[in-house]
Amino acid sequence: MSNQELLKIAVKAADDKRAEDILALNMQGISLIADYFIICHGNSDKQVQAIAREIKEKAEENGYNVRRMEGFDEATWILIDLGDVVAHVFHRDERSYYKLERLWGDAPLEDIRSELTT
Repeated sequence: MSNQELLKIAVKAADDKRAEDILALNMQGISLIADYFIICHGNSDKQVQAIAREIKEKAEENGYNVRRMEGFDEATWILIDLGDVVAHVFHRDERSYYKLERLWGDAPLEDIRSELTT
């Protein structure tokens, strides 16, 4: 399976748990860490954890290895390392504080509209 497929699985999983303002940055040629970053947020600790858990479970169901998940207990910023895709699931307040989108502003946005419910 491709990195693009993994990206779609993770985005759909986040959307299924009502993550807000989901975006995907194409990090190819910009970062050595991953090809794609997913950034989204939830409005409560429980929702942030539910989003992260769903991404992890859907990735594993589709045969992908979750290398690491950090920050789950604190639920302010959970990082899910899926290899070439890294998901950042924030609590709303933390997202506005760290502003990863701006930090990686030179990364092009990936079109993920087809994976999102309208």
